[in-house]
Amino acid sequence: MSPNVTFRFGGDEFAVIVREPATLANIEGGAGRIFDALEELADCAGNMVAPAATIGGAVLAAGDIDGSSVCQNADFALYHAKETGRGGFVRYWPGIDTRITHRIGAIHSVSAAIADDRISAYYQPIVQLDNFEIIGVEALCRLKRHDGEILSAYAFREATSDVRVATALTDRMLSIAAGDVRRWLDEDIPLRFVSVNVSAADFYAGDLLHKLDGSFGRARVPLDHLIVEVNEDVWMGRNDRIVAREVKRLRENGVRVALDNFGSGQAPLTHLMNVPVDAIKIDRSLIAELWPNEPSTAIVKGVIEIAHELGIQVIAEGIEAEVEASQLWTMGCEFGQGFVFSRPMGAAEMAALLRRHLNGIIGAVPLRLQTGTGFQGFAQDERRTGTI
Repeated sequence: MSPNVTFRFGGDEFAVIVREPATLANIEGGAGRIFDALEELADCAGNMVAPAATIGGAVLAAGDIDGSSVCQNADFALYHAKETGRGGFVRYWPGIDTRITHRIGAIHSVSAAIADDRISAYYQPIVQLDNFEIIGVEALCRLKRHDGEILSAYAFREATSDVRVATALTDRMLSIAAGDVRRWLDEDIPLRFVSVNVSAADFYAGDLLHKLDGSFGRARVPLDHLIVEVNEDVWMGRNDRIVAREVKRLRENGVRVALDNFGSGQAPLTHLMNVPVDAIKIDRSLIAELWPNEPSTAIVKGVIEIAHELGIQVIAEGIEAEVEASQLWTMGCEFGQGFVFSRPMGAAEMAALLRRHLNGIIGAVPLRLQTGTGFQGFAQDERRTGTI
């Protein structure tokens, strides 16, 4: 008889009390055996069900007074596993409870900002690298604190691990962006597109197309004025088949899709054969290393060439120097974005910039490159953020 005992706490939550020395010495292996057992399909009244689990674990340590502490630590680990990677295992470590408390605080803070209408969109132009005229803008999420300070999305990134917060932020950003585009079009500013980043939660909900159509439909803005940006981490996440299915559905309905932050994670170019997109945004981490004989230079050049062969447009993110813009254009990259062209700004300020520099405006002039502006410090923050 096994010394390990399993209890059901209620609903779909179970606890396993481990007393077997071999398992205590390797609780990761014990969690692995549970995952292996769950791979077997279960027959439920004639329906075959594929069970799954997320596991948090902890071991009674010296100094623990009783079993309640190890149970609480396992709970902390389980919460962290659910927030950072459902379907996996996390072992408790000292300090994990502090991180969880911080994340919960961030979730409450952003939830309050959404309820108080303190979420706004700032815009950064996307330009043609041949003439430095604007062709579109990216909407970037901003949060206004009670003291008036404006925070970029990087400052509250932990809150987006919560599904409800992530989807609420997407709803808010879509509504704001659609309203601003409608206003610009009514003012005879022929903006081609606004790009908005969506979260993994938006894909898994299965109603993303309906959400996009609702936001832009209410503002009377055709969906061909929208580009949906999918972060590379979402693209190659644990449910990438779900993302692939939704991306296919979006494109079949005329919504353009861009793969964001390409080069920052694990997404291979071969993945694009199965899940094609309309554009790739090359991450700043590669753009910053465009030096002779550097591997990044060969990688960026290769990405551009392969993307063109696949009929995919390329946008370079985080351009901070004129020499980077020039080199990218020489490599064949058509479009760019970064602080060398413009910092992110509010809708009214962006409207004024579009009237002077938008491709399609009579008398449009190239953007003056912002060299030596001191934006570089904030640029690092922005490029790590992506958008919500």
